[in-house]
Amino acid sequence: MKLKLVAALFAVASSFVAAVHAADTGYGLVPEKNAPVYIRVGKLIDGKGGVRNKVTVKVEGTRIVEISDRAPPHVDYDLSKYTLMPGLIDTHVHIDSHFRPDGRVANPLEPAGERELWALENLYRDLMAGFTTVQGLASPSTGSPSDLPLRAVSARGVLPMPRVLATAGLVNENSGTPEEIRGLVRKQVAAGADVVKLFASKSIREHGTQTMSDEQIAAACGEAKALGKRTWVHAHSPSSVRAAVLGGCMAIAHGSTLDDPEFELMAKHGVYFEPEIALVSFNYLENKERFLGTSNYTEEAFKITEQSIAQKLAMFKKAIKHKDLKIVFGTDTTAGAHGQMAREIVYRVQVAGQPAMDALMQVTSVPAEALGMKDKIGAVAPGMEADLIAVDGDPLQDITAMRRVNFVMKGGKVYKNPAL
Repeated sequence: MKLKLVAALFAVASSFVAAVHAADTGYGLVPEKNAPVYIRVGKLIDGKGGVRNKVTVKVEGTRIVEISDRAPPHVDYDLSKYTLMPGLIDTHVHIDSHFRPDGRVANPLEPAGERELWALENLYRDLMAGFTTVQGLASPSTGSPSDLPLRAVSARGVLPMPRVLATAGLVNENSGTPEEIRGLVRKQVAAGADVVKLFASKSIREHGTQTMSDEQIAAACGEAKALGKRTWVHAHSPSSVRAAVLGGCMAIAHGSTLDDPEFELMAKHGVYFEPEIALVSFNYLENKERFLGTSNYTEEAFKITEQSIAQKLAMFKKAIKHKDLKIVFGTDTTAGAHGQMAREIVYRVQVAGQPAMDALMQVTSVPAEALGMKDKIGAVAPGMEADLIAVDGDPLQDITAMRRVNFVMKGGKVYKNPAL
């Protein structure tokens, strides 16, 4: 009897596998149905400053094809009690940073294969929190050797994870002469890097002083630009930021000690600014015992981290007064913070006093532009990729709604649904 049951189950499984292979796209996927998908929406925030009520979003394949006030022929997803928005974008995450089973941060690096399993868990958390695109940026303390293969996994669309943009290493003061740095940038680009990451200053835990020379910075950013690649610069001090802006770099991360002159310079040159003012510091302090004693996480460093919170808040309040400054959303998420990035959005509005619509655009359409993807993601409009999320509540009235993501679609595929 047992043999017959096993044989029957094997036959069913074989039939299923055969059906899957018959519809194989080349990546082991079964194609989605070609029929249009209709999403009924209570409120729509389009990512570019527009708001509409009671509309239907029509999706075909991976794209949005129509937004209409008319009643649809049927409703596939009824989100009439929710607010629909573009998928969120974080321009600065450390994808595979995690805590080991013993509770301590994984540092130094484990074998790449093991770290990638943790990275997949982190990316799942991020997707469920509404982040459909993330940019992984290398760090000398946490490392991110798995970003390139993770980007490939994401592109295949098999696993639930955000779209990934990746570095292929880092550039810092130890990377050599300007000419050697140009060669390193060429090597990273050849390896497939989407972006070149520079460390132009120390960590804020070490007071953020400039480390790379002006000539090194200009060499890296100039070479990347010549190759059609973006540059993202870790820089806390005014001097390192000025060197990066004047050296032709594209985006500044951190900027904890900046003031009006630097904001004006960035705005004048069209350089994107990615400040992290909340989550990264709070996460370190909340998990102090897990980080303490690794890399540069000392008792003194944690004192500086705590003291820097007020400094960064004051900096951000000044930055948002510069209306021409292109501010994007990045969190510097590491172990313990994945899936919690919306805390940064809430802090920008509730504590820093930023208008909610500005904060929402800076986590959607503005970073899409900074990533060179403004024609694909960051907005809800016909022709755009169907990266859509729905939150419980109206974030224009209650920004904490951004922490209540109940629906997630990426590329026309639903990964989270309030009906389930």
